[in-house]
Formats: sequence, C-alpha cells, structure tokens
Amino acid sequence: MKLYFKQFGEGKPFVILHGLFGFSDNWQSHAKKLAEYFQVTLVDLRNHGHSPWSDEFSYELMVEDLHNLFEDLKIHSPILLGHSMGGKLAMHFDQKFPKRIEKLIVVDMGVKAYAPHHEHILSAIHAIDLSKLSARSQAESILKTFIDSEGVRQFLLKNLYWEQKGMLSWRVNFPVLEANMDNILSAVPYIESYTNTLFLRGLSSNYILDSDLSQIESYYPDVQFISISNAGHWIHAEAPEAFLDAVLSFSLR
Repeated sequence: MKLYFKQFGEGKPFVILHGLFGFSDNWQSHAKKLAEYFQVTLVDLRNHGHSPWSDEFSYELMVEDLHNLFEDLKIHSPILLGHSMGGKLAMHFDQKFPKRIEKLIVVDMGVKAYAPHHEHILSAIHAIDLSKLSARSQAESILKTFIDSEGVRQFLLKNLYWEQKGMLSWRVNFPVLEANMDNILSAVPYIESYTNTLFLRGLSSNYILDSDLSQIESYYPDVQFISISNAGHWIHAEAPEAFLDAVLSFSLR
C-alpha cells in the first residue's frame, strides 16, 4: 500500500507515526519545529487520514507499508518516533528491520498488552449517522453524550470532513479498526533490541506505569525514560514545550 505523507525541512530523516484514530495533521506543528533540525516525514497509516483503506489491518502489514515508503523516499537510518499505536508500530518495525533506524522514540506506549478501553469512543461513533447530519456541530453534540474530555472530542472531530456538499465523512476506517482491536492492543513480541531508544510518558497517563519499566528495559537495554508532568496520554498536545525539549535533547546528541 502506498501511504500518504508530508515532508518538512532538510537534513537527517526524522519520521513521525501517529496513534490510533489520528493522522498526520495532528503532528504538523511539531513537524515544522523539528524541521529546523531534520527532514521530517509525517505518515498517515493505512485506514487513517489520507492513506488508502483496507479490510486487512495488522502490525505486520503496517511494517510492510512503512518499509515500502522508506524505500520509495530513500529514507535511511532515520529517527523513528511513534505515539501510542504508532509507538507500537515503531517497535515492530525495529524488530523486523533492526539496523534500519538509528534511534527510536516511543511516546506513551508500553510493550505489554492493553485491556480494551476505547468502547466509549466506538459507541459514540456508532451513534453518529453521518447521512442525517447537516453540520459538524451536530456530531460534536452526540460525542458529548459519550466522551467527557473536550480534547478527545476535538481529536476525533478532526477526522470529520465534507466529502462533498452536504455529505460528511470520516477519515478513519472505524469498522475495520474496531474489528482488529484485539490485535491493536496486543503485546509486542519479545525480541531484545540494541537500538538507542527513548520512552516518553505522561505522568497523568496510565499507559506506562512504574511497574512496566523493568519489562521495557528487558526489550531495550539501551533505553532512556523521560516522564513529563502535567501531561497525560497526548503528551505532545498537553505539554508541547517539554515534549519538544525531550525529543530534541535525545535526538541531537
């Protein structure tokens, strides 16, 4: 599959992978700042953003998609950053191609399996009948009945666009992602990696707990952990300056 991408800046390659239900636009402001130091590539993963949809969805397929993109763009030895599901994909890529990336940055995602926790989001999506909507605000009103967080609601609404006059559509293939949720939440297979790796976590998030650190270290002996206060799962949005400082201090050394 040919993935949609955007590029900013020049120099050493730096690739960013979004998380579940996200797409490249979520990372554009950070990409422009990082582009002062690197050539930054933002990627839309399959079934997300502007990339094609497919009934097939797995980390193995996404690794293949990403490898094909690297070949097409002649990206060699990049710094690879992934948030949430994108972080898990980055780990899978590093396992499949252990000498292909120079540094790995995993943002608020562990190596363990996660229990289902997107039910409220999927229930909200099921409740929205796009054929009956005449304004985006109507979708927002429905989301409010299921999702308390304003940030999560706005994150989801970024995926809603006017396909044509009077017809709203999603940029996310929700049915396929829902059908593959067990795979998305599965643990990363154990393979020891000596890639220079940074794990970033938000202290208000429960994705990486103190009890998870030793397991992560067993996968990545050359690992650094940075915890960012006043931030949850969306560290880059909730604490953008601290996030960027951490990424640059690791990437530029």
